[in-house]
Amino acid sequence: MKKAQHLALTLASVLLVGSLAACGGGNNTKNTNEGQANTGGNTATTEPAKSEGGGDTGEKIELSFWSLGNVNYEELANEYTKLHPNITIKMQNTGDQTAHHNNLTTALSAGSGAPDIFQLEIGFMERFIGAQDKFYNLNDYGAKDIQANYLDWKWKQASSKDGSFQLGLPTDIGPTVVYYRTDLAEAAGLPSDPEGFGAAIETWDKFASVAKAYTEKTGKYFSDLTDLTYNALRDQSADEIYFSKADGSFIGDKNPQVKKAYDFTVKGIQEGWISNVMLWSPEWGQGMSDGSFAVVMGPAWMAGNLKSNAPDSSGKWKIAQLPEGSGNWGGSFFTLPKEGKHPKEAYEFIAWLDSKDSQLASFKTKGLMPSIPALYEDPAFVDFKDDFFGGQQTAVEFGKAANRVKPVYYGPLHDQTDTFFKNALKNVLEKKADPAKEWDEAVKQAKTLAERS
Repeated sequence: MKKAQHLALTLASVLLVGSLAACGGGNNTKNTNEGQANTGGNTATTEPAKSEGGGDTGEKIELSFWSLGNVNYEELANEYTKLHPNITIKMQNTGDQTAHHNNLTTALSAGSGAPDIFQLEIGFMERFIGAQDKFYNLNDYGAKDIQANYLDWKWKQASSKDGSFQLGLPTDIGPTVVYYRTDLAEAAGLPSDPEGFGAAIETWDKFASVAKAYTEKTGKYFSDLTDLTYNALRDQSADEIYFSKADGSFIGDKNPQVKKAYDFTVKGIQEGWISNVMLWSPEWGQGMSDGSFAVVMGPAWMAGNLKSNAPDSSGKWKIAQLPEGSGNWGGSFFTLPKEGKHPKEAYEFIAWLDSKDSQLASFKTKGLMPSIPALYEDPAFVDFKDDFFGGQQTAVEFGKAANRVKPVYYGPLHDQTDTFFKNALKNVLEKKADPAKEWDEAVKQAKTLAERS
């Protein structure tokens, strides 16, 4: 089914897709900022403040804002209302991505209940990008004038094919990197500095050789788990992954990068250097702490998971670049549903909230990686040092990764399809199933899904 048809059906039927991925597709649903604690379903109202010169000015306007995950947007909204005393911003925050987006789907289908401002996670973009009649076109309010400020690939994720319609302003991103334990690297005779470690694994063939040698020498796993290993290669696909952006047809079995990702992960399973724990499991978190594995391949926000799961390992981790490029897992956008009665004022607020200064504040307080590349050279960003990572200038590594990301099309069936291949790898890992047969079954399931959708 073509994308526009699929989205129209999705909105009409209020389809609840529980397996939709967090952050860019192909991953289990979690927070936008995985490493941060959920704030739950709290609702807070940011009341208008008096200006230093006296009373409120202008028409009294209330803007409702549904935000997602552990963000600092309420604090920033407080700053904004001090500058604009006539504005009240009513905040509603949730940490449940699926519920967050399903609530908007329900409101749009009913024609009532949608907020003025909605934070849209990239993993759910394909559900809404075709529903242009439900959202204000930000180009009508000046978005084109600030487009050049943002990463091109990030901006295009929320654009129509011809660029005439802009659904959202880009907020944070999730460029993928290699997190590694310096103490474990040193003990195995590997370089512990980011440049040296990165050079040792600069191609996937080198990565596999280092991983195998590490496990043979130490008796420990090198890579943390199958899902993140597969994701790291999968997201380096050129332009498309499982589906054609031209007609939505399944092309995953013809994409050499998908097969490369699958075969590489199988290799790691069979050679014993990929851990047998599952993503988000307690065992995975424990492994970060006790050194069960040396490497975690994940997005910028994964740093929060390391810090929360392994606080006692502070100072032992550093960041290097992935072999052969980077992918992106995560990030969101500020959108304006058409039910909002004050699109001009709402746009002015989100443009301020998405500015260079605000994104820098979000990075420093919540670790949200900016989508404004000018910040990657700003001393306030570059000079930021993280004690957990041994005082490394982590922003520099995240910036390098962000600039290596290439735009890639996911499609509305990406997450369900990705699950077929993840389950195939799980069967190889847990049941010692035949990789070729599991691949064929995953392809068959994907084709059937595409034909029926």
